[in-house]
Amino acid sequence: MVDISVCVDCRQTLGEGPVWDVYGQRLYFVDTAKGEIWRCAPDGSEVQTWQVPGELGSLALRKQGGALLALDSGLQLFDFESGELECIAHPEAGKEGVRFNDGKVDRKGRFVVASLDLKASPTQTPWRGRLFRLDTDRSLHELETGFWISNGPCWSPDDEQFYITDSRADAIYAYDWDAEAGRVSNKRVFVDVEKGSLPDGSTVDAEGYLWSAACGAENGKGELRRYAPDGTLDRVVTMPTPRITSLTFGGPNLDIAYVTTMSIPTNIPQTPMDGKLFAVRGLGVRGLAEPRFGG
Repeated sequence: MVDISVCVDCRQTLGEGPVWDVYGQRLYFVDTAKGEIWRCAPDGSEVQTWQVPGELGSLALRKQGGALLALDSGLQLFDFESGELECIAHPEAGKEGVRFNDGKVDRKGRFVVASLDLKASPTQTPWRGRLFRLDTDRSLHELETGFWISNGPCWSPDDEQFYITDSRADAIYAYDWDAEAGRVSNKRVFVDVEKGSLPDGSTVDAEGYLWSAACGAENGKGELRRYAPDGTLDRVVTMPTPRITSLTFGGPNLDIAYVTTMSIPTNIPQTPMDGKLFAVRGLGVRGLAEPRFGG
């Protein structure tokens, strides 16, 4: 039986980017709007927070310690002890309304991250969001262009497919992934999502199925959706708040789905559950360990 419980009783403005650290057995997640990093134990205890300047799209833990942050001021290295930041790349500098958003580390220790275009509209194209790869030598490479609100980068277990969501385009895309070169090709629609469902963050489980957080900020239905490798809908888990944003698998056995949420007002009535971190148990599947950034 699926059990959904509040893991951290917070009220984040825009909770995002959950990352399970298999080495430290801790969950990291962010409040994008407040520029906050959060960390907790598997049961939601031992909560710690760090404040950074600006909007924080995502983070990755580093092999050498500390984290890599995707901030509106660029890609920055962060020291948890001192709080110091070191900017290593800012390709979107000077572009109003364009900032880094969701990112993940591939199995070769490279950070793949996308930017979004907050000034875009359905008729205002081309959208300015881009997809980048940050190598372990800290060199930055553009992989793709034309994103509006990019989210949910992740890979198939065999490293042959790369997935990324454009929330405002109502689509989850699949690419062929060249794991050696770190390149994408052969873009196609993996899932054409119904309008208003707002597909947001995503992850892939050990069976190769993609889990997408369908945000109900516009239609009132916050759902975890599991898609088979051929793109067919396999399963739906309804959440206690419509405003879900992302998820990852964690816990000692990688079988707990941690789900972030937001509390930003929309035309959908707010609920007491908005902005909390949830733990979903009993799904019967396990996730994949998240690598650390090697640079």
